[in-house]
Amino acid sequence: MKFCCYCSAELFYDIPKNDNRHRYICQRCDIVHYQNPKIVAGCIPVWEDQILLCKRAIEPRLGYWTLPAGFMELGESSLEAGIRETWEEANARVEVDDLFAVFNLPYVDQVYMMFRARLVDLKFSASIESLEVKLFKEDDIPWGELAFTTIKETLKCYLDDRSRGHFQLHTGDVIKTDGRYDFIATLV
Repeated sequence: MKFCCYCSAELFYDIPKNDNRHRYICQRCDIVHYQNPKIVAGCIPVWEDQILLCKRAIEPRLGYWTLPAGFMELGESSLEAGIRETWEEANARVEVDDLFAVFNLPYVDQVYMMFRARLVDLKFSASIESLEVKLFKEDDIPWGELAFTTIKETLKCYLDDRSRGHFQLHTGDVIKTDGRYDFIATLV
């Protein structure tokens, strides 16, 4: 940030009084510009023993497979965002069972919230955001072609839980170190 969105004055980067983090502060009106992580919400849409994945038609990771997910909009809940993103990316209608995973990505200031969901019907198709949309059995999931670490970890947790016959909430952090992404699970 370079300029105040309220008065257009130049900003400086400092720790405000009674705070403990650096923030952008307006030199003229003293407004502190807080920046917060973005929420990414999506679904794990299933039909019987298959999971619906989308091949991305947009960057980042164009051509790689993902679960339908995207940035939450103002004025909607994380659940509404997950359902909307599933519709936008796969033209798929879902009924949500529960919140399944919350993963923090501090290196890109994002929080992923993934919901377990059932497809209402088999009327799904590629959208402007997807090159292809397809149901995969566990043995057919293209693990080497998944777009993001969060998607890979969400699928691993889902399949592990499904094999045990009990679903639980999963939380963790994806940490980037030396160009490598590591997932650190936390206990719930």
